[in-house]
Amino acid sequence: MYYLIMCLFRFKWKGHIWPAMFVILLNNLQSYLVRNELNMDNVSPLITIIVFILFFAAVVRMPVVLSVIATVSGYVIFAAVQTALVFLLFGSLTAVNENLYRGYLLQTATAIVIVASFWLLYRKGKGFTFDLDKLRLKLEDIVLTVLIVVFLLAISVLLLFNNLLVNIVFFLVMSAFLLYYSTKKEQEDA
Repeated sequence: MYYLIMCLFRFKWKGHIWPAMFVILLNNLQSYLVRNELNMDNVSPLITIIVFILFFAAVVRMPVVLSVIATVSGYVIFAAVQTALVFLLFGSLTAVNENLYRGYLLQTATAIVIVASFWLLYRKGKGFTFDLDKLRLKLEDIVLTVLIVVFLLAISVLLLFNNLLVNIVFFLVMSAFLLYYSTKKEQEDA
């Protein structure tokens, strides 16, 4: 997800690799503890998103608005790709959960698809660039922030139901909205 976000928003991913590795390790640890020890599977993605928002704002020095947009956009794209791979490779989430190795295969396939796709996009000069000084909170940004909070809550509810087709539709709609919004903001900045 780190690589996806950095490439999508045209930041130099190598410049922050060591702090990112620490944050990724921290997220993996919290995910394991929250999922396996506390049995709160639907809370872990929320914590991951919040940690990444803080990381992008504090370490990468993105404005908070861009940090939120980038993290949620990245998470949605990551989830859409992974959900599509679940459907294509295994047919259902239950099939993945039945075998530990299928989970590892899913994570590996997701990483290959995302790294290859976003490496290619980055190399071709595609992605979003923003004038970071112009990103200030306005009414539109406040509305977007509220929508993102609603999205974060919806993720938790969605993960409770475990319906693969609903997940695909939800993540695709959110991806389309966030990519449209990012494109619109970039055109306004140009």
